[in-house]
Amino acid sequence: MSGSRLDLDSDRMGRDLVALVLTVVELRRQLMERQAIRRVEQGDLSDEQVDEIGTTLMLLDQRMAELCEQHGARPEDLHLGFGPLGILLPMS
Repeated sequence: MSGSRLDLDSDRMGRDLVALVLTVVELRRQLMERQAIRRVEQGDLSDEQVDEIGTTLMLLDQRMAELCEQHGARPEDLHLGFGPLGILLPMS
């Protein structure tokens, strides 16, 4: 490092890390939701199982909103760009 200084802002790094972790959690939640919807659409689940899936998905969505609020993250903060690979999460 000839003469250049690396400027590390620990607060920003912390926010960026929280956004990354929440993005991964949200990605996983969305994948689970899609899988659950496919299973429901296949029609091989009981009404009780469909209700349980619906309740679980609602609770996951609420918990994700709570986590974002606790860490000061907005939904748009979770749409991380990866250059030529694009955005990790689709905009809802």
